[in-house]
Amino acid sequence: MKLADNKATLSFSNGSPSVDMPVYSGNIGPDVIDIRKLYAQTGMFTYDPGFLSTASCQSAITYIDGDKGELLYRGYPIEQLANKADYLDTCYLLLNGELPVGQQSKDFHKLVNQHTMVNEQMQFFLRGFRRDAHPMAVLTGLIGALSAFYHDSTDINNPEHRHIAAIRLIAKMPTLVAMAYKYGVGQPYMYPRNELSYAGNFLRMMFGTPCEEYVVNPVLERAMDRIFTLHADHEQNASTSTVRLCGSSGTNPFAAIAAGVACLWGPAHGGANEACLNMLEDIQKMGGISKVGEFMEKVKDKNSGVKLMGFGHRVYKNYDPRAKLMQETCDEVLKELGLENDPLFKLAKALEKIALEDDYFVSRKLYPNVDFYSGIVQRAIGIPVNLFTGVFALARTVGWIAQLNEMISDPEYKIGRPRQLFTGSPRRDVQR
Repeated sequence: MKLADNKATLSFSNGSPSVDMPVYSGNIGPDVIDIRKLYAQTGMFTYDPGFLSTASCQSAITYIDGDKGELLYRGYPIEQLANKADYLDTCYLLLNGELPVGQQSKDFHKLVNQHTMVNEQMQFFLRGFRRDAHPMAVLTGLIGALSAFYHDSTDINNPEHRHIAAIRLIAKMPTLVAMAYKYGVGQPYMYPRNELSYAGNFLRMMFGTPCEEYVVNPVLERAMDRIFTLHADHEQNASTSTVRLCGSSGTNPFAAIAAGVACLWGPAHGGANEACLNMLEDIQKMGGISKVGEFMEKVKDKNSGVKLMGFGHRVYKNYDPRAKLMQETCDEVLKELGLENDPLFKLAKALEKIALEDDYFVSRKLYPNVDFYSGIVQRAIGIPVNLFTGVFALARTVGWIAQLNEMISDPEYKIGRPRQLFTGSPRRDVQR
């Protein structure tokens, strides 16, 4: 963060003296006005619901340019990482700032693979949940409970503890997600196999059984790895901000990540691809492709209350750069599994065609986003809709950890304490 040549001046129409505030510049992106002394100088706060115009931190991890449709991890375009690196190399990049080279990559892959098992008592903890519990409810409990098993890595202010916790979380998340799935369907848990890739291991733990050897399909393996990479981090979104805010209190990394999982569960955030598939299934029940036109007309009618899920994005005012990559993967997976003519997937393609050609959607830049395609891919692979957000949490864990580590290492970090504009009753006395 560097001081800009110019400064901002806040003036008041009531005659109060104006206030000068420093302006700081990042390497790319908008400048920021430093308002840290605003209250001390004026007795006033800023008002910014949703923090849409507020930079809560300085970060060197992820950069998004919504107008250009650009997403960078540590400076690298997401398109290049998705095509030239795997998920664990991306994890190394987010955690360490540089892509691993040669032996670094092999050592990191081996390190993660050596920590994929979870304590056997986790099985007994799982039994406390109903079989029909939402996987995100289960995962929130399981991840928070990790702090009860790993007392040697719960000091958030100790860099070595944070490193150990990071490896454990990245390694164990696929195991926990698969266990939550197996518990729900009543199948035996599958232990991880360290010789498999990160994505291949996850697929085996999800869909393998002790009855026969599970052979990883390389197309599905690549698809899962790409899903993980595309969701690894996304700047200061709701769940990342939750992890930072939770971690600012000094709580342990496992608790902070569990808080992020809970936030991600919301349908406006990580639950978006689940909501998208539910929308497709609702249209299918209404009559399928023959009703697509009618459904889209309802979407255009502001008074209908019908929403088009999986299209457009709050940040990207152009095409979501992850969506193009996921679209390619979607076509590969459907072809590999012979599902091009599956009614639900044909319906999804019909929706996609209208959204990409209809002036109403094109003019509003309501393009299909990554949630639209990733939901289709996951369903094709066999992942149940209610586990989509769990897979998202698995992928995003490394981003949360990287952001948490960065915050703790920042000498300017303080415990989060947002302010408010109070609109309740002023002081009054009890009359009795």
